[in-house]
Amino acid sequence: MTEQRGPEQQSGFPRRDAEGRIRTLGDLLGVCLAGLVIGVLALVLFEWAFASIGSGEFGHTNGWLAVILPAWLFWDDFRAWEFGAARVVAAVVAAAVGVFVGLLIAGLGSGLPPLLSGALAAGAFTVAYAVLWFRGVRWLARRTG
Repeated sequence: MTEQRGPEQQSGFPRRDAEGRIRTLGDLLGVCLAGLVIGVLALVLFEWAFASIGSGEFGHTNGWLAVILPAWLFWDDFRAWEFGAARVVAAVVAAAVGVFVGLLIAGLGSGLPPLLSGALAAGAFTVAYAVLWFRGVRWLARRTG
């Protein structure tokens, strides 16, 4: 006997609903943080490669670049929501708060190499954006119909 999967039980990670939206905050944070780690590791690898051939010192690449994969996931989830003010307002507020938190962390770590302070800032941005986006878009969508 084979198991039938309904639209709410798609296989894969992150789990998504029938419209393609990520279903749980844990899934969103897990995939975002995994993407952030992959981004940081890629930056470290490139930094090491360029430093080993003498094209610069290790650690001087901007660590904010590690946010590329999480931003891609945020964009994908943004597109899954139907057109309307809820998704735009939630995205703008989450981005503003996320950038503020990220810049605050980068400022606190200003004595660190740019790769490390930027990676910490990208992590703070990712967590702040994910939490505000996930909670905010659902709350606003319920309020606006």
